[in-house]
Amino acid sequence: MTLQGFIGHLKTVNEHRREVRKGCFQVGLYLQGLTHDLSKYSPTEFLVGAKYFQGDRSPNNAEREEIGYSSAWLHHKGRNRHHFEYWFDYQYGEHDAVIAPVPMPKQYIVEMFMDRIAACKVYQKEKYRQDSPLRYYRSGKTKELLHPKTAALLEKLLTMLAYKGERYTFRYIRKKVLKNLP
Repeated sequence: MTLQGFIGHLKTVNEHRREVRKGCFQVGLYLQGLTHDLSKYSPTEFLVGAKYFQGDRSPNNAEREEIGYSSAWLHHKGRNRHHFEYWFDYQYGEHDAVIAPVPMPKQYIVEMFMDRIAACKVYQKEKYRQDSPLRYYRSGKTKELLHPKTAALLEKLLTMLAYKGERYTFRYIRKKVLKNLP
């Protein structure tokens, strides 16, 4: 780990959390905005992030490429409910049990949505466009791993963002998606 990696990773984490916090606050998710990704400051996650820091993509991908998995990611996804991987459970079939996705609560889908916006803004910088999170989502395999209800809401919000922008989408989230949540 270099000093440059340490400082660069710290700045990236802080900037990412600030972006998520801004979005969460705009839709009324104040506690989630304040507590988003706090585990990234734990030694298990932070030291790996600093070691593999590159500035234009997740250091977890670099660790995964080097050793075959990401210890930081395994720690992170088990502690942060805005990651769909947190929401897997056993489902018992006729002959055996399988691990399958369960529906995410709406407030965590919204936090995941804000997380995706923030990640695109932080890593893409001036190249960020309002359709960047949707393009990134469609380029990956995430949808195949999500519960269908979770995928439907996330894709609806990403599409709305791409075509109508943050102001409209955040207002929709506040008034429609999170309307009946405490």
